Amino acid sequence: MSLKALIGAGDRIALFVLPFVVVGVGLNLAFPSAFEVGGPSDALRAISIVVLIPGVVIWLWSVVLILTQARRGELITDGPYAWVKHPIYTSVGLLVLPWLGFLLNTWVGAVIGIALYAASRRYAPAEEAALAETFGADWRAYAGTVRFPWL
Repeated sequence: MSLKALIGAGDRIALFVLPFVVVGVGLNLAFPSAFEVGGPSDALRAISIVVLIPGVVIWLWSVVLILTQARRGELITDGPYAWVKHPIYTSVGLLVLPWLGFLLNTWVGAVIGIALYAASRRYAPAEEAALAETFGADWRAYAGTVRFPWL
């Protein structure tokens, strides 16, 4: 399978998110007090860890599946892909970046995560159309069984 097929919409998503990363991190470094989340508090630290751990696990699991099954040209329908169509984008955008940011005492991670998730929703239909073209009926059957297709 080609590198382009493995990346899917990742290149367009990265280009969309890059300005948020550059501006957000730059402003956070220049004016850290404007971006603080208050320490974080013990409660926010605990919640962040509780959400971050499964987020990293889901992300790594999804990457391993991409590098093993998708590289062989197989449609991935199990593991995190049984729950959402794009677990890499979803886990990083909603479970990793925001909560890592909170642990680092900044809400910039949440802004970048939301931008990443928004970009994934914007560019996912083109990626899904390519998958439908490649896998045909298998893709349609899979898409109908995903537990949270809108996530």
